[in-house]
Amino acid sequence: MTTDDTPIRPDAPDATDLHAPDSVAAWLVRLLKGIAVGVGFILPGLSGGVLAVIFKIYDPLIKFLANPLKNFVRQVKYFLPVGIGGIIGVVLFSILVAAAFGRYEAAFVCLFIGFVIGTFPSLWRQAGKKGRAAKHWVILAVSVAVIFAIMLAGGGLNLQVPPSIPVWLGSGALIGLGVIVPGMSPSNFLIYFGLYDKMAEGIKDFDPSVFIPLGIGLVLCVVLFAKAANWGFERHYAGMYHFILGMVAGSSLAIFPTVVFAPDAIEKSGLGMGAFLASCAVMLALGVLASWLFSKVEDRYASERDAIDAG
Repeated sequence: MTTDDTPIRPDAPDATDLHAPDSVAAWLVRLLKGIAVGVGFILPGLSGGVLAVIFKIYDPLIKFLANPLKNFVRQVKYFLPVGIGGIIGVVLFSILVAAAFGRYEAAFVCLFIGFVIGTFPSLWRQAGKKGRAAKHWVILAVSVAVIFAIMLAGGGLNLQVPPSIPVWLGSGALIGLGVIVPGMSPSNFLIYFGLYDKMAEGIKDFDPSVFIPLGIGLVLCVVLFAKAANWGFERHYAGMYHFILGMVAGSSLAIFPTVVFAPDAIEKSGLGMGAFLASCAVMLALGVLASWLFSKVEDRYASERDAIDAG
């Protein structure tokens, strides 16, 4: 019994004990999150940052990158499966993109939009945890409109940028911005510049002239901007979260006209209109269901993250 007569199970680990052994289930959950975020890095219409927010690793990751020496070993152990999963997600999906993504692009995008829809209520509650004033509604509305307009305008671009090491460095930095600014879809911009398929081929073939500068650009961008993002959360929590919420909502809405229902989407799928709409609807529903189930699992390990931050 505790001092307030609250019974505890003798076999239950103390959530505040930073040295408690990490469970296999928790490690696998973080691995799966990393895989999903990695896919988000290169899936047109989405960003790794959006999925990091959805899976509740965005805020702690930014805090870690902004103050890497705080609980360094424990933080590295916590994020190791996320990093491994991210690499797996990028490589596996690059292989998939190179093989058959053109035909199944709309269905895969709908699956991940389902993830967003299924967790939007949770993001809304998170954004309002420290209050919601009139200015936060304005931030939300403006961020929705801006990212929607940018993605809609970008959908009409068809530029061809010759690949090179500086170009891949810039592309990596663009992907890094997709981590720092949830809602921004780096893959869409890579498609606009004619680099997306070349990037997927380079990663699939483990071409060092592609994946090394990509990785360097990504890491440098994230590290350089992490402190700014962390400062924003500490000083303007509600404003930052409503900005992120708007970016998530606006980019999700823009995906439908720019990717799912793009002029050649049905033709690329090889399906009739009815079958195309049905496949998109099924994948959307599966995404919603998966994100809801994932959030239930995530709740079981929420105290683990809180314990590390408090240590």
